[in-house]
Amino acid sequence: MLRTHTCGALRIEHVGTRVGLTGWVQRMRDKGGLIWIDLRDRYGITQLLLEEGRSSSELIETARTLGREFVIKAEGNVIERVSKNPKLATGDIEIDLTGLQVLNASKIPPFTIEDETDGGEELRMKYRYLDLRRNPLKNNLLLRHKLSLETRKYLDSQEFVEVETPYLIKSTPEGARDFVVPSRMNAGEFYALPQSPQTFKQLLMVAGYDRYYQLVKCFRDEDLRADRQPEFTQIDCEMAFVEQEDVLNTFEGMMRYLFQTIKGIKLPEFPRMSYEEAMKKYGSDKPDLRFGMEFVELNEWAQGKGFGVFDQAELVVGINVSGASNYTRKQLDQLTDFVKRPQVGAKGLVYVKYNVDGSLKSSVDKFFDEAALKQWVEVFGSKPGDLMLILSGHKDQVRVQLSALRLEMGDQLELRKSDEYKALWVTDFPLLEWNEDTKRFHAMHHPFTSPKAEEAHLLESDPGAVHANAYDMVINGVEIGGGSIRIHNEGLQKSMFEALGFTEEEARNQFGFLMNAFQYGAPPHGGIALGFDRLAAIFAGKDSIRDFIAFPKNNAGRDMMIDSPSTISHEQLEELSLKVVTQKK
Repeated sequence: MLRTHTCGALRIEHVGTRVGLTGWVQRMRDKGGLIWIDLRDRYGITQLLLEEGRSSSELIETARTLGREFVIKAEGNVIERVSKNPKLATGDIEIDLTGLQVLNASKIPPFTIEDETDGGEELRMKYRYLDLRRNPLKNNLLLRHKLSLETRKYLDSQEFVEVETPYLIKSTPEGARDFVVPSRMNAGEFYALPQSPQTFKQLLMVAGYDRYYQLVKCFRDEDLRADRQPEFTQIDCEMAFVEQEDVLNTFEGMMRYLFQTIKGIKLPEFPRMSYEEAMKKYGSDKPDLRFGMEFVELNEWAQGKGFGVFDQAELVVGINVSGASNYTRKQLDQLTDFVKRPQVGAKGLVYVKYNVDGSLKSSVDKFFDEAALKQWVEVFGSKPGDLMLILSGHKDQVRVQLSALRLEMGDQLELRKSDEYKALWVTDFPLLEWNEDTKRFHAMHHPFTSPKAEEAHLLESDPGAVHANAYDMVINGVEIGGGSIRIHNEGLQKSMFEALGFTEEEARNQFGFLMNAFQYGAPPHGGIALGFDRLAAIFAGKDSIRDFIAFPKNNAGRDMMIDSPSTISHEQLEELSLKVVTQKK
């Protein structure tokens, strides 16, 4: 080895030891008679010392040629620092240099390699290998590594077997868009990259591997945002001979184990909430339970008073914001502008201020007298000093709009604390959802999700009324993962395909292999897939998954570092039997 220790290893007890260190020059301070060099590797920083009159002139001359990010080897003796640095683990010592070798020079980096850098996001993504030298990203990847290790430990302790499934598979029409790969040997035919290993893990259950898992790459060609990437990693799991409760207990246990092991946090038992309850109380199937502001429905007390906006609405609903009656008119106008944004889509906002002196002031005073507003106070459970915010409209739309406002108030009042964790299970989703564009039902999760046993008979007569034997794990308003008990019966799977509008030929063409497998003794089974990148971000208290992936794509799906996707040569296109077209950057 070129080094005897890492740059984070040396302590006061090493004083007098002769050591060799390697790493990158973080910074150099030349004070004339004294030169200090901060040497960095992924383990930490160690200070190197040179002193004119004591250190050799050759060493000093070499030191003065160094620049930021030069790769060097340093040799010397560990001595106690005169001026200690309590912010560094190695802050009690420094190295009195006796040898210095430049292993490689460096150009001046395009941004500073510091915790707080001056580089913009696009620039840092272009030079990702430099960005990864910074402590925040390094710590993110180390956290991800530890999560991976402890996940495997837990699942191994529960007798799960890790099995790899193929990356080149068959394209399916359900779900997000597939990334497709042309086949050279089968002209005009294509593989798809897996959106998940769903059918393969079900086949593993048929094969008798009753507890499977995989930390697996998945691919979806969909629009990107902070918590989405075209390629991402799942903790993909399946279990045979289980019911829903078995799956929930196993993976709630895993999550509580991970929080306890990695963060030292003991999570309480996860509450359960039906999809209908979540939508009615929070307007979201992934409610953030770190703060209250449950929805209050006001139809009985707000309609029939001559205020057309309310009278014509299917639902009048609001939230009570504790301690916010001091919001100014400007702040309330800004909230109105917020709900009118296209992303939210509300037409307006009604507010009622319950002032600390007990007086009431609303934006609809001309339609509702004090007696009417006092009824609202009672229904909301408001206290002096509170603010009531109310929206109205079609029930499904207005609940989603109010959910966005609730989260905005949670942010403004700093109630969504990144070091606080509230987890729950959301269950009993609709099995199917109607799509107006295609004029048919689509699977809410995927076509292999089992309906509630007591409602399976409705698949033919009233498919929209059927609930799924499905569940999502939610932490801090983020869907960490979801799963279901699967259909394991060929007849029920056929009924599901029919409800989804598949002809028998289409179903056989797409999923014949699975239907055939069900004829050979498929056990009852179910599973879950957890977003590993999202989980890492949640553990670090961050919103974006990008900084927990070593080499991510930007919002346009591009890798700025290697400039991908890119065009390929006409020869490659012809070899793949693809039409040669003029391609533009």
